[in-house]
Amino acid sequence: MPIIKVKPGEKIRLNKIDADDTGQFHNKQEAIALLAKNIRRMAELQNVLYADGGQSLLIVLQAMDAGGKDGTIRKIMSGVNPQGVRVTSFKKPTEEELSHDFLWRVHKAAPARGMIGIFNRSHYEDVLVVRVHNLVPKKVWQKRYDHINHFEKLLTDNGVTVLKFYLHISKEEQAERLQERLDRPEKNWKFNPGDLKERALWDDYMEAFEVAFEKCSPKNAPWYIVPANKKWYRNLVISEKIVEALEKMNLKYPEPAEGLDNIVIE
Repeated sequence: MPIIKVKPGEKIRLNKIDADDTGQFHNKQEAIALLAKNIRRMAELQNVLYADGGQSLLIVLQAMDAGGKDGTIRKIMSGVNPQGVRVTSFKKPTEEELSHDFLWRVHKAAPARGMIGIFNRSHYEDVLVVRVHNLVPKKVWQKRYDHINHFEKLLTDNGVTVLKFYLHISKEEQAERLQERLDRPEKNWKFNPGDLKERALWDDYMEAFEVAFEKCSPKNAPWYIVPANKKWYRNLVISEKIVEALEKMNLKYPEPAEGLDNIVIE
């Protein structure tokens, strides 16, 4: 599969990565069948994660506008127990959030033990949007790469497995998806005229993402770049990585209380 795991310090050029790539899969139906299998397995593993209560999983999703973050969450997490999942969307910071350090609101949303946390956008906005729009001085956002690495190391040292996915779509695919939001009444609410202003800054965002990948993909919390023009392929490879991460935790149900065999319920 052409999903790319970014090595520490690796320089990535997104324009060299084919967003249409589907690896060995040319048959959508085959991929959908495998996705269904992964969703069932994920549900099984989530039950044990929740019961075990000793570790947690954080899934970070980043993409350009219309990149598919919402759709990824909706499809991949369709089989899990909502009780054990928390989705956090990071929008423009509030006044209270701006009065603290940039990681304050993020750390509060980190998953508790036994939980799966999903970040729809994340702390990386503070080296992406902030950088592209010059919202703070360069000397401020430049330090944030180290802050992010230390923060993610703190999480992994405390039993949080961190999976970071960049949903890589082409500029042409983005145009089609934005147009669909205009053409389909049920999707009109998703269209934001501001997305067109962000689209005009495409090259600046690509550069910002590339630097973030280079500086913030340590072994304990690597970035995965997912070709995402084909939604079915995107969903499949991300589900594979989630199942793989949960299986590596070696989860077990807690030992039952002693004497259960002697209990009689009348």
